[in-house]
Amino acid sequence: MNARLIKNGIYAVGVQDWSRRLFDSLIPLPDGTSYNSYLIRGSEKTALIDTVDPAFWDEFWQNLQDLPRLDYIISLHSEQDHSGSIPMLLERFPEAVIICSPKAKDLLGDHLLLPPAKLRAVADSETISLGDKSLRFIHTPWVHWPETMVAYLKEEKILFSCDFLGSHSASSDLYDNDDPAVLEAAKRYYAEIMMPFRTQIRSNLKKVREVDFDLVAPSHGPIWNHPEKILAAYEGWVSDKVQNKVVIPFISMHGSTAKMVDYLSKELIRQGVKVELFDLAVTDIGKLAMALVDAATIVIGSPTVHVGPHPGVASAAILANAIKPKARYAALIGSYGWATKVVENTLALLPNLKAEILGSVICKGEAKEPAKQELKALAELIAAKHKELN
Repeated sequence: MNARLIKNGIYAVGVQDWSRRLFDSLIPLPDGTSYNSYLIRGSEKTALIDTVDPAFWDEFWQNLQDLPRLDYIISLHSEQDHSGSIPMLLERFPEAVIICSPKAKDLLGDHLLLPPAKLRAVADSETISLGDKSLRFIHTPWVHWPETMVAYLKEEKILFSCDFLGSHSASSDLYDNDDPAVLEAAKRYYAEIMMPFRTQIRSNLKKVREVDFDLVAPSHGPIWNHPEKILAAYEGWVSDKVQNKVVIPFISMHGSTAKMVDYLSKELIRQGVKVELFDLAVTDIGKLAMALVDAATIVIGSPTVHVGPHPGVASAAILANAIKPKARYAALIGSYGWATKVVENTLALLPNLKAEILGSVICKGEAKEPAKQELKALAELIAAKHKELN
């Protein structure tokens, strides 16, 4: 069996996907990802926590083929990158029972056509015994699907957290080893996947804080052997605190909007406000999502395309609406050629953005002196609003 020992009778048997650069046909993966799976051998029974993306079944099976028996397949989350290899695994171990949350029973049937008789739902805080080891299941809905749960191995103080507290990165390192790059990858993962569920994550963080563990073993990325670091980071990310920072995603077709963005940025910096610019024609949307985690203000810059926002801006607005950043304020700037509805059309794409709209600066063609004065006034207003927050 090709496995890496974590603790007594507990092995990492997942795979690394070094080449993957896009997840869900949307999310950039600059460092690849991993599909983590964990084998737990008790004195009486053996359990496997999560499987791998079915594209990696052959490699996964190489890690398990010498396993004589499998009693439980634990499905913490129903998405295929975790559950997709369960059908093939059942062919090899037909006696195995699939353990999942009540809400996961239907989802696993819908997505994988698994027979209901093989699925056993466990209640919140229910425990199953493996003999000298036991697994306690803690329901953690909306991290990031409604059926998600985590598993706690009391005897070895390990929390198996699935997507919760995870990070997209492929690595030969089994543990985080206090590497700041792992925390950055985790922030990217939070921004892209978890941020819409800030309120639910707060309550789930409280639930796992009640458990005594030394390791957090997620289903993507390295194991956290410094778990306080990721827990404290999540608590900051899901809090209501924002930074004195303005994020400006923009596109410019003929340079007019870019000049407005440049002018506003310099005025904000003069006011003591941190600024991060993202040219949507070339930017990594994961980096944009990370910047939105704790920004106090978002200013969208867009030229007008057939009276509405540029399609690239519209796409970014839809993304921001989906991930629901906690920004307190927002504004729009941009230019047009002959007519525009860029403000109202862009705002219509952002119903989930619970931010105070501070106004807009839209000019015909190049920004002239009156528009520059409006941009200066906008910078002063944003700086004043940020001082009120602090």
